[in-house]
Amino acid sequence: MLPLVLYDTLSELPGKNWSPSTAKPRFVLSYKDLPFVTLWVEYSDIPIATKAIGAKPNKRRDGSDIYTVPVLSDPNTGALITDSLEIASYLEKTYPEKPIFLDNSEPLIRAFGSAIAGFIRPAMKSIFARTTEILSPASAKFFIESHSIDAPLPWDASYDEDWDLLEKGYNIAYEWYQKTDGKWILGDTFSYADIFVACSLLWYKRVLKEDEWVRISSWNGGKWAQVLADVEKECKLA
Repeated sequence: MLPLVLYDTLSELPGKNWSPSTAKPRFVLSYKDLPFVTLWVEYSDIPIATKAIGAKPNKRRDGSDIYTVPVLSDPNTGALITDSLEIASYLEKTYPEKPIFLDNSEPLIRAFGSAIAGFIRPAMKSIFARTTEILSPASAKFFIESHSIDAPLPWDASYDEDWDLLEKGYNIAYEWYQKTDGKWILGDTFSYADIFVACSLLWYKRVLKEDEWVRISSWNGGKWAQVLADVEKECKLA
């Protein structure tokens, strides 16, 4: 089996990775024990790089086109897939061993992901502000240009209202986890839903200041640091 190719975007942090979107296929590939290589793309070069390989654009909420990563190229089938959720769906159908959408749960998990994103999206300005600090100057500029369409400037990493909104969102997510019988959102069954939650947490851990990550880690009795650690271990990325 030829290695799959994951297009990811880099930062100036050790290890390069930071994006929650590209972390999701990375976690899925690792969980499913699929061989893959990573091709790193500067954030500012994403439109050029993805167009060059023939990747399709995604849609913004206003309907306009946007070229993004992750993109997954599978030389074993010739497939070229954009969008983290579509990549997860493709990998599940093509490589069904160690499933992440058990018992036809994909529609439910898609709805779960949309709900979580809806809770945390209003609080993203502070996280976006920190993200610009770990990118190259050209990529930070492009990041601001592309994300300020949905999250208008100014961005301030210390904006208390953002932090309050983020904590409220995770309080709701905590209630959902508390209704299950196991440590995963589907009880004892690990799924893409847990990967979805963990990858946002990984983003915060990577881009935030240490005291800011400690703040998130303290919410709900340390639940979110534990979720991230559990998912990383399950996907062999600890």
